[in-house]
Amino acid sequence: MSNELPVLILAGGLGTRLNSINSGLPKSMVAVCGQPFIAHQLLLLKEQGVRQVVLCVGHNAQPLTDFVGDGSRFGLAVEFSYDSDGENGGKLLGTGGALLKASKLVGSPFAMVYGDSWLEVDFSPIIQSYFRLGKPALITVYRNENRFIPSNLKIEGELVTAYNKDSPSADMVHVDFGLSIFSSEAFSSFSEQQAFDLSLVVQRLIAARQLACYEVKQ
Repeated sequence: MSNELPVLILAGGLGTRLNSINSGLPKSMVAVCGQPFIAHQLLLLKEQGVRQVVLCVGHNAQPLTDFVGDGSRFGLAVEFSYDSDGENGGKLLGTGGALLKASKLVGSPFAMVYGDSWLEVDFSPIIQSYFRLGKPALITVYRNENRFIPSNLKIEGELVTAYNKDSPSADMVHVDFGLSIFSSEAFSSFSEQQAFDLSLVVQRLIAARQLACYEVKQ
């Protein structure tokens, strides 16, 4: 299966933990091996067969938008969606609201990655699992067992049954790997003008037993 789902990249964070090295630039513009990180990320998506990308941008976005342009030099078609409702004094929409707004540029379903993540994983079996399982959303998970960060997910088979980042329980051994697939149905209870975090979408899907998962091994 080709990996032609459009990919939305959440790249609107302030990057406050990188202040000592980013000089106020968006995190995606921090240099890695001589190039802004976003260049590596877009080329990796191109290698995966992705064709269409929407960058969800926010704080000081112009250096990022100027660098990426229309994406043609990366072999991609890139558009930008700004994390502001544009009507209420530029109020930020949060990760969930920003994703919902950006999704209107691509339709349903779509994949999502974070703007500071490097994910060397084959997209094809993940996309196949999404369509096979038939849930409104699927997230990739990794069996972390508290090794790198506190584990915060519980899964049963191919279903996520619990998520708690603030107070994880002892039976949570997985973490979100950072690649997800959503349909418009996953956001059906939210308004386009509403500010909300993506974690709220995840919690509602879990409560309805509608969040599938795919376990990566690396």
